[in-house]
Amino acid sequence: MSRLGDLGARLYRGDVSLDIVGARKIWYGVSILITILAFGALLVRGLHMGVEFEGGAVYTTPATDVSVEEVREVAEETSGSLALVQTLGNDGTMRVQVSGLDTETSNETRAALAETLGIPTEELNAELIGPSWGKQIADRAWQGLAIFMVLVVIYLALAFEWRMALAALIALIHDLTITVGVYALVGFEVTPGTVIGLLTILGYSLYDTVVVFDGLKETTRNFERQTRFTYRELANRSLNGTLVRSINTSVVALLPVGGLLFIGGGLMGGGMLNDIALSIFVGLAAGAYSSIMIATPLVADFKSREREIAAQDRRVLNKRAKRAESGEEPEPAEDATAPRAAESTPAEAADEDDPEDGGRDEAAGVGAGGQRRGPRRQPVSRGRGRGRPSGKRR
Repeated sequence: MSRLGDLGARLYRGDVSLDIVGARKIWYGVSILITILAFGALLVRGLHMGVEFEGGAVYTTPATDVSVEEVREVAEETSGSLALVQTLGNDGTMRVQVSGLDTETSNETRAALAETLGIPTEELNAELIGPSWGKQIADRAWQGLAIFMVLVVIYLALAFEWRMALAALIALIHDLTITVGVYALVGFEVTPGTVIGLLTILGYSLYDTVVVFDGLKETTRNFERQTRFTYRELANRSLNGTLVRSINTSVVALLPVGGLLFIGGGLMGGGMLNDIALSIFVGLAAGAYSSIMIATPLVADFKSREREIAAQDRRVLNKRAKRAESGEEPEPAEDATAPRAAESTPAEAADEDDPEDGGRDEAAGVGAGGQRRGPRRQPVSRGRGRGRPSGKRR
């Protein structure tokens, strides 16, 4: 087994634990840096909006031997606007897209392209999209995105709590910003397929975040009944419990999307396939990163500022310091080499003997909180065997 596979197996079994929450400032810094680069790409290069949003004309040519550069030059010279030319197959079929054209200019561009291709004008398929229709599509896309965000926050606030809802919202905005920044950086066209891809990756990112939050909620259910771990340490243990699952699902999802992007779009000629595949590929990678490195550390920071959680954290740290001063061997909070009991819960940890937490002597058979340990001894009946000969029965 390779080192990477061995590490994955040890993470899955709980033999090792990565201090992800403890290194949260590093992840915050990386996310801030990527966000700044994304905004910089948006300001410098901007987004290349498709004709579906800005209006314009789309021409589909038949099979031809004319080069893409020649077709682009004729379209831009005639229309006076930038033209996007994409090959749709190996037979020379092309899709020419020019934004911001009116009907008269569109007809002139169509005639010039037909003349260059050496075909009648009627054989060149043309589709004219008005700017008002494109604006309507853009407004509806923004409205759908806003409604989606509101519903996500409401659902998470009801299913978990508002701090987790806020952390999930920040993670979703983080994923959106990175994806849009990549689009601006590579110069891909923003089409309705892009919007479909964005909504898809937001749903996937939310699914991964909910899985992590569910494990965090279960791990910290009886947080105040134990004195071994702080809230951040329990959050890190919970995150390590779902880490391998999150990585596996993300990699499995990225493989087919990568095939669509690099093989289907790159070798077979993209079109809308490129638009959908790029947004999903970037969004899946950003979503996997944010659900692990951003969402859970944010929840731990939010919760650690609560008065009750902060007081419990101080009790845990004080008792840990007293154990160290008294010469007792301290229990490692997050040891990267010690085995970690993945099946144990905070409630079970609370039942372990702790002389400073109201624990009882093992010999008495009673654990912390008055819970009796081991089998209960039943008293022997005093009247058993009375009036009966020893060893015989009539």
